[in-house]
Amino acid sequence: MPPPRPFSDPDALGRIADLTLRSRRLVEGAISGLHKSPFHGFNVEFAEYREYSPGEDLRRLDWRVFARSDRHYVKQYEEESNVRVTFLVDASASMNYKGGRAALSKFEYASTLVVALSMLLTRQQDPVGLVLFDEKAVKNIPPRATQAQVQLVAGMLQNCTPARKTELGGLLLALGDQFRRRNMLVIVSDLLTDLDALYAGLDRLRFSGHEVLVMQVLDHDELDLPFDGPTVFRDLEGDEELFAEPRGFQKSYRAAMDEFLRGVRKACGTRGYDHVRFLTDEPLADALSRFLHARLEAGRADRRGR
Repeated sequence: MPPPRPFSDPDALGRIADLTLRSRRLVEGAISGLHKSPFHGFNVEFAEYREYSPGEDLRRLDWRVFARSDRHYVKQYEEESNVRVTFLVDASASMNYKGGRAALSKFEYASTLVVALSMLLTRQQDPVGLVLFDEKAVKNIPPRATQAQVQLVAGMLQNCTPARKTELGGLLLALGDQFRRRNMLVIVSDLLTDLDALYAGLDRLRFSGHEVLVMQVLDHDELDLPFDGPTVFRDLEGDEELFAEPRGFQKSYRAAMDEFLRGVRKACGTRGYDHVRFLTDEPLADALSRFLHARLEAGRADRRGR
């Protein structure tokens, strides 16, 4: 049995220590945190006006608006709230792949990414949970906001051996019915699955009001097929093998892969979901820091737009 994999990247943790992962949609939380809540409170960030109802606290009346309009309006505010984050991590056989340019397999890279973000989120007092899946959900840790929870997440990832096929769409359909509260769901996968089923699952989550973040983890070999000479290609999620000369179809393969990536990015965007791609030969610290900075700026732009 191979030794446990620590899935810790000190450089990545240092680079993101002063950053945050904020929800860009309304979420439901139990404590005061970093995220906008759908529930209105008092003495927090101003949201909008509404007409005064008899019996309400007169201190909430906006007398300046009354002086201008001779009508009574009350200020409503947005609370800051914590958000429940569940990582859905692909543990199918295709995630075992590690090309010559990468130090980690796709699953190892994905796991290191999840542990780093789990540490960041628990510092924000945001509960984190984990679902490992292949053809179905194989392991599940409900969200909690403790340092011990990060150890549980890391331990489950360390003890996982990716196997079998990927069936992400069915899992998303099931989760859309199971979660009673709105959540942030972070999908960490190569997305080498039935795309029609995947999009149906994403639609279900959108209907249920969940925020979804899609983190696609790929090896660079999967983008450009860099092999020279006769090569045996093996289906990692099946028994098929193909002996071929890759130079004969590299161009068409790369075009098909580009179309696949554009399609996934467009499908996520039309549903209002963020999609970010990670390549396993890129240092995680660089990729994760760049993503969090971009998301932070996008969130500021959203707030300015309102």
